[in-house]
Amino acid sequence: MIGPPTAVQHLCFVGVPVGRRNESELQRNPLVSEPARERAERLANLLASIVESSNDAIVSKNLDGIITSWNKAAERIFGYSAPEAIGQPITLVIPKDRQSEEREILTRIRRGERIDHYETVRQRKDGSSIIVSLTVSPVKDAHGNIVGASKIARDITEQKRTQEQISVLAREAEHRSKNILSNVQAIINLSQSDTSESLKEVISGRIQAMANVHSLFVKTRWIGAEVSAIAKQELAPYLDEGHDTRVRIEGLQTVLEPTIAQAIAVVLHELTTNASKYGALSDAKGQISLRWSRSEDGQLALCWTELGGPRVNAPERMGFGSRLIEGTISQLGGKARFDWRSEGLVCEIALQT
Repeated sequence: MIGPPTAVQHLCFVGVPVGRRNESELQRNPLVSEPARERAERLANLLASIVESSNDAIVSKNLDGIITSWNKAAERIFGYSAPEAIGQPITLVIPKDRQSEEREILTRIRRGERIDHYETVRQRKDGSSIIVSLTVSPVKDAHGNIVGASKIARDITEQKRTQEQISVLAREAEHRSKNILSNVQAIINLSQSDTSESLKEVISGRIQAMANVHSLFVKTRWIGAEVSAIAKQELAPYLDEGHDTRVRIEGLQTVLEPTIAQAIAVVLHELTTNASKYGALSDAKGQISLRWSRSEDGQLALCWTELGGPRVNAPERMGFGSRLIEGTISQLGGKARFDWRSEGLVCEIALQT
């Protein structure tokens, strides 16, 4: 008589029902075929290799927040080796002012929730902070019970820094564009001439002066422009060989931030244009002296002096060039003074930099 069925009676080998078999036969015919075992081992090794070779930190922890695994990327990103991290609470890498985040994460994990691309700040072993994007998922056992969590952390510090730089540059570009357009509008409003052609020439020259100084900004990555470089741009025709004795430029290396450098470029353009038409540069024997200094408190003092040109008479009213100079400097809180001496014009600029 056959007794009650046993577990062995319900097993099968490659789909064939099995009755009672002796132990040696079971050993010869394992429950899982060899190729299936190899495949399972190969998949497990592949998964382990993916985790270890990932550029993202992949960490697991139990429901008490204790670290149970720590891959190579986690070592690189956070600075702790696997032996240092495993067995420690995950708060090891969480700044003190963000400890509450971990409580919230564990609460959500216990509810079976997944947390996707959560951007936050974490702390390295050396104390430095990094910005990370976290993805946290529940880990379940064979019975479907949640026993822990896996975390994937991507270091996005450089990405965030780049985004911030782009935002700063965009805001700066907007500010500069508005500033340029405002200056162009002021130039047009203050420009007058007897004919349309001469008016076009006047406006073109003033805008070109702005363009010239902007080329200097590009060379310094918008740090600013040096006074002597601005002056040499405007006085270039009179600094050629054979004319260098006509223009003297004296002053220490002084870099001006873009807004002030642009104003000085416009001022020097107006003075040079006036001198070439009516002042010292209209006479072969005329000379220009340009000197500047900056005090310890940042006060720029610039002096333009003309000598040897036609006799000068003080104008009955301020011309458009003088008005443009005065308006440009006063907008920046500075002062422009004109002294129409008989031997030549003297223009003094005082401006806080």
